[in-house]
Amino acid sequence: MASIPSKNVWIRRQQCPCGDWKCYVSCEGEGEETSVAAELVKSERVSSEAMVSPYVGMVFKNDTDAFEYYGNFARRNGFSIRKERSRLSPQLGVYKRDFVCYRSGFAPAKKKPIGENHRDRKSVRCGCDAKMYLSKEVSEGVAQWFVVQFSNVHNHELLEDDQVRLLPAYRKIHEADQERILLLSKAGFPIHRIVKVLELEKGIHGGQLPFLERDVRNFVQNRKKIVQEHDALLNEKREIDTIELLEACKATKESDEEFVYDFTVDANDKVEHVAWSYGDSVNAYDMFGDVVYFDTTYSSITYGLLLGVWLGIDNHGRTIFFGCVLLQDETPRSLAWAFQTFIRFMRGTLPQTILTDLDPGLRDAIRSELPGTKHVISRWNILSKVSSWFSLYLGPRYAEFKSEFDLLYSVESSEDFEIRWDQMVSMFGLVSDKHLDLLFSFREYWVPSCIRGCLLAQMATSAYFKAVDTFLKGVFNAQTCLRSFFEQVGISANFQSHEHQEMQYLQLKTNIPIEEHARSILTPFAFNALQHELVLAMQYAASEMADGSYLIHHFKKMDGERLVMWIEDSEQIHCSCKEFESSGMLCRHALRIFIIKNYFQLPDKYYLSRWRRESSLALSDGHGIESNDGHWFHEYQRLTETLFAESSITKERSEHVHRELMKEITRLLNEIRRMPESDGVAAMDLTESPNG
Repeated sequence: MASIPSKNVWIRRQQCPCGDWKCYVSCEGEGEETSVAAELVKSERVSSEAMVSPYVGMVFKNDTDAFEYYGNFARRNGFSIRKERSRLSPQLGVYKRDFVCYRSGFAPAKKKPIGENHRDRKSVRCGCDAKMYLSKEVSEGVAQWFVVQFSNVHNHELLEDDQVRLLPAYRKIHEADQERILLLSKAGFPIHRIVKVLELEKGIHGGQLPFLERDVRNFVQNRKKIVQEHDALLNEKREIDTIELLEACKATKESDEEFVYDFTVDANDKVEHVAWSYGDSVNAYDMFGDVVYFDTTYSSITYGLLLGVWLGIDNHGRTIFFGCVLLQDETPRSLAWAFQTFIRFMRGTLPQTILTDLDPGLRDAIRSELPGTKHVISRWNILSKVSSWFSLYLGPRYAEFKSEFDLLYSVESSEDFEIRWDQMVSMFGLVSDKHLDLLFSFREYWVPSCIRGCLLAQMATSAYFKAVDTFLKGVFNAQTCLRSFFEQVGISANFQSHEHQEMQYLQLKTNIPIEEHARSILTPFAFNALQHELVLAMQYAASEMADGSYLIHHFKKMDGERLVMWIEDSEQIHCSCKEFESSGMLCRHALRIFIIKNYFQLPDKYYLSRWRRESSLALSDGHGIESNDGHWFHEYQRLTETLFAESSITKERSEHVHRELMKEITRLLNEIRRMPESDGVAAMDLTESPNG
């Protein structure tokens, strides 16, 4: 019976937001495994490095390492290898392995069919005796593999670097290329045109792909056969796995009343979309849901599903999970349902700001379903596509173009932006470029003058998006079905919510009272950001204007002045840079005024609750503690927060708490272990929701 691929493969989506199905985006920063150019560079580097030849007595941890080592040696020396024989024993399992040159042995003689045109392919095997034989030995329970025979004597010519890469053992079509090949094939591209398109997209010369045209032809033919044979089985697998996912959601709901999920079915009563969130996520949204990032980077090959994940940032700068959705398609109806469901999960509260990738469908859905929410496309999401769009087209001029494009982010006004934009477009001959037209049509979502003052809470940074990518890769850990994916999402979300925050000593850098006071109120993440601004504030001078406002300028830089409005009666301060409105923390310009005004501490309203220590998510079992016997746990949480806040004031306090706390916890643990395990009264169970 035909088998179904066991892995639910999640890959980065490569369809360009310009709407042209032939257009392909490869984001900057993707791994080398999807980059042919990187693979070629890696191959050249490997070939040039010195490598120790295998020898009798050489030791490997396992036979896989040995095969990989011998394969690398073979490639550098102009041949490839294959696995020949293995021997088993009841005690050791496989205990001998023979690896040989790809031209070892002789092909068996074949009888030619009578009356048929038969192509007689000449075998490459010529009886080469190059080999590496291994034997396994177990000592004190540890298995090791030893080289017992090795010969590097060949009876054939060895290949040069540009030839050896074309041996079958080294020709590989990567997953990303497979998807692109199938897309082009479905569109009717002939094989030779598909190869040419791939070469152009990767910016390499003809014949430099790590596979041949015939490999592409064989792949397309085999995949068509597989699709025909497995289509019914795959549909059945999708239906079964989707039902199992809903059963997992139902079981989770029964054990945790705060868990929420929803789904839709199509005209044939088959599941279309599924969305879910956790009680902890909803509670975290109440505290930190002012800014949300909706990630739609990944899709599933196996299930044909788009994954959407809602994420945020807490007061410690950690990525937090709000919810996720699996969509069968990206129609306006589907995206609208996704946002409607998410807001319903979050008790009807809309975020102030939502960040997304550049996508017309998402833009339209947000306009419709999140009225009043500011939509922002971060610099990270824009720049990740620029290289794919323009590096090949502009060639040597791309670096100059990238510099000009980066300068757009420093333009202060919309009028100046449009002037600089027109100059850039004209300079590089991109007047009718569809990608620049797309970016310009989206300018209200990413141009600094248009989004200045929008609350972003430190989320529109490369550091945050790298943390998001790490979170998502943790979820996609060799998932084999939707149910295991669902379970991994829960594990990752719970880990992010309850990740241990290291107690740390926060050193003062300016020794002014504002800094010392802020240290006792803000989390380390927020304090470090404010402290950075305080340090820079010392480099600025203030000139008072007739109306009581101030012009703030750097002691070296003559341009870039900022206007700070100061209303003394209400202690209100407003800076033209709008950093407080964006990050929720005062900028260096506003802090300079507070220093000049001899403030020992900032007004309380400039410490937003989302950055305060007391806003930290309470440690719980993952579903909250509501038991009448649980008041002690909340008291413990309060005392712990106070202890960490007080101990961070000086290094001496921090070291003393660390030392004494370990001793006291150890003493208390030993004491309760000596107590009876049961006194006839049910103990408070922290592993199950009291409401479950």
